Amino acid sequence: MIIQVLKSIPTLIKYKVSIAVTFTAITGFIVFSGRLDLSAFKLAFAVFVLASGSSALNQFQEWKFDALMGRTKHRPIPSGKISPTTALLISFLFIVAGLVLLFSGFGLIPALLGLFNIFWYNLLYTNLKRVTSFAVVPGSLVGVVPVFIGWTAAGGNLFSSTIIFIGFFLFIWQIPHFWLLMLKYGKEYEEAGFPTVNQSFNPKSLRNIIFSWIIATSVTSILIPLVIVKLSLPFFLLIFVLNILFIGVFTKLSFGKASELNFKKSFISINIYMMLFMILLVIFHLYTI
Repeated sequence: MIIQVLKSIPTLIKYKVSIAVTFTAITGFIVFSGRLDLSAFKLAFAVFVLASGSSALNQFQEWKFDALMGRTKHRPIPSGKISPTTALLISFLFIVAGLVLLFSGFGLIPALLGLFNIFWYNLLYTNLKRVTSFAVVPGSLVGVVPVFIGWTAAGGNLFSSTIIFIGFFLFIWQIPHFWLLMLKYGKEYEEAGFPTVNQSFNPKSLRNIIFSWIIATSVTSILIPLVIVKLSLPFFLLIFVLNILFIGVFTKLSFGKASELNFKKSFISINIYMMLFMILLVIFHLYTI
């Protein structure tokens, strides 16, 4: 039984998502500090533990709905690999440990931001998405907070224009990201009782709306280099070229022939774009500041 629980933990904590959250936090840390040191790795561990606890709590909250969907019915709780009570205990231990690590290692503000994200994700967004298909709009704030955790953990001001623009970019990016996912799995969510944007818009209208958000994401990322204190022309040009390529690829996938078959490629392209942009931010601040 214990071995089965241990084997189930990586899936329970959604380790891939938790790693992505951790990378976002480290990006914020590096953008302010310009360094990758022991403190950064301590922050990475703390954020990963906290994000893992939040993900485990989310699976506890939604296991009955997960059991109704083909994509999620094999998760640890609905599949019977781990009991809801055990999952709740694991989530509690991870959340407490993550908050303690953030507070003891980096102070009150990063810890409070971590606590706020637990509240926003597990109490607000998780419940709101069963009420409205537009829950992803306020819910996107969840993906923004980690970069602020990293920024403030490095000593940055919470209200700096640089981190606000980076946070805004992450906020805008997440909306088409999630809506593309909904286009693929919308029917499953509807069968489980969740409202979806598919019910509010026809596929053509939704495709146009998503494309509008893509343009907004691109414009926001181009503005970010302009608020960096030590602006680098090569860095700005790299960001600009990345966006031209991204818009070109996404336009072809959205409006080219048989575009209705390209949602998967569109989803992959928007994730690659975000990852490349964040990597460029990290490289620029590690080697030029």
